[in-house]
Amino acid sequence: MGKYRIAWMPGDGVGHDVMDAARVVLDALRLDADYVPADIGWECWQREGDALPERTIDTLKTTDCALFGAVTSKPREEAEAELAPPLRGRGLVYVSPIVRLRQLFDLHTNLRPCRSYEGNPLNFRGTEATPVTDPIDLVVFRENTEGMYAGVEFFPMPESVYGALCASPRMRPWASKGLENVSLSTRIISRQGSERICRQAFEHAQRHGRKRVTLVEKPNVLRETGGLMTRVFRDVARGYPGIASDEANIDAICMWLLKNPQDYDVLVAENMFGDIISDLCAGLVGGLGFAPSANIGDDYAVFEPTHGSAPKYAGRHVVNPMAMLLTVRMMLEWLDESSLAGRLENAIAEVIREGRVATYDVKGRGRGDSTLDVAREVARKAARA
Repeated sequence: MGKYRIAWMPGDGVGHDVMDAARVVLDALRLDADYVPADIGWECWQREGDALPERTIDTLKTTDCALFGAVTSKPREEAEAELAPPLRGRGLVYVSPIVRLRQLFDLHTNLRPCRSYEGNPLNFRGTEATPVTDPIDLVVFRENTEGMYAGVEFFPMPESVYGALCASPRMRPWASKGLENVSLSTRIISRQGSERICRQAFEHAQRHGRKRVTLVEKPNVLRETGGLMTRVFRDVARGYPGIASDEANIDAICMWLLKNPQDYDVLVAENMFGDIISDLCAGLVGGLGFAPSANIGDDYAVFEPTHGSAPKYAGRHVVNPMAMLLTVRMMLEWLDESSLAGRLENAIAEVIREGRVATYDVKGRGRGDSTLDVAREVARKAARA
């Protein structure tokens, strides 16, 4: 039996391709682990009406952490149409399995580092007027269980909910439309959730010598939810006098990150805003092919690249595995395998710097190497370290 038990969840589409790449590198590093297969994703939904079967939840409870490839999600009508015929019309509702995992295991912190590696031709260079010459090294802390992604939505709206809303004068423009014509998504922000993610951001900054934490919100419009998050952020910031803190509106920071990304350090946000800015930050350092992430709770973690399942590329082994390999590095750090994590990151940096072996997004369509070619090159360098 290995030292670690790691749930192995390729999921959908190119999730299988990048997980193949991850296994090449993990085997080269000789991580002492057992990899436990676990079903998840769109095929489970189609066959069983559940993208996260109970057997998978039970499997995860017996493991130390999980490595996840990618998941396909589709709107309500498309999801219903793709169910196996015997399951249609039974009121089954598709829920993203990764969202469910975050909530079931209270994986409250989504950590998304975005770093520009030397030699990557896709690194953001700015405009001619304001060239970006400094390396970009950003870390996004995204609250992972609340906000606009909490999954509390209604359509058609229940009479009890509709009636309560119509009691407010602000609901007047919609009151006459009829409950069957109005849908509702909620943005749930708690003091506890806000404090936890803000404290995680400041603790990370303190441990890693980072100088600044920026809250990304919109309290001038989302006065109650954004206001609560902002007040909590300020309270937490007072406990870290050695770290600068500031606040930026979600729309404004999208501009400032493009103009001056090197000015920022640690960013913290609620669920949806964190999702938005982390994709923007990924674009600054080469795209989603270089963007890892970790869903971290007090006792468990699920590691996944931030790219989607890209069904049209599935099984072709052409997509960039670097996001997954950087995700593996995060998993190794979480397992306290710092030496292996360091070897892997050095190998990744060397492969990117050399530019000799790279996928089509880096070299250009028709000129790229395969997903597994890149993984083997990283594995070769990591094994010799």
